[in-house]
Amino acid sequence: MPEKKITEKNIVTNRKAFRDYEIIEKREAGIELKGTEVKSLRAGKVNLSDSYASIEGGEVILHKLHISPYEMSPRKDHDPIRPRRLLLHKKEIKRLFGATAEKGFTLIPLRLYFKGPRVKVELGTARGRRKYDKREKIAKREADRAIERAHRQDMKKK
Repeated sequence: MPEKKITEKNIVTNRKAFRDYEIIEKREAGIELKGTEVKSLRAGKVNLSDSYASIEGGEVILHKLHISPYEMSPRKDHDPIRPRRLLLHKKEIKRLFGATAEKGFTLIPLRLYFKGPRVKVELGTARGRRKYDKREKIAKREADRAIERAHRQDMKKK
């Protein structure tokens, strides 16, 4: 029997996280949602820019993830910014707890995506970047662009 290919479809990516944090490790987790939240996600009505995850009572909770209420629903049955539980194995939660126990590390959601019919969150163990780190990264990127531009100019001349 042939294997079914599971497709991934991005819902939203947290670009701010890649700028403000140095991502050490990435991990996939499921997310516990209510009925109309999935329909809102399919419509792309989600904001993940200021959200973060914490470990509370042996569970990983995602805070400040804004999922707008589904417009076609007759009742608005969920709070858009309510804390949502992430679905991980206990072993993974313990590993995340150990990683975030170190000073300066936090859990940041990097992207939301559909994996088949299910919604998944990509969590990153991250360390905050200092202002000079950000400037250094921008300067390196600009230098790389200048080198690439010069290389293209040389190729055109030949």
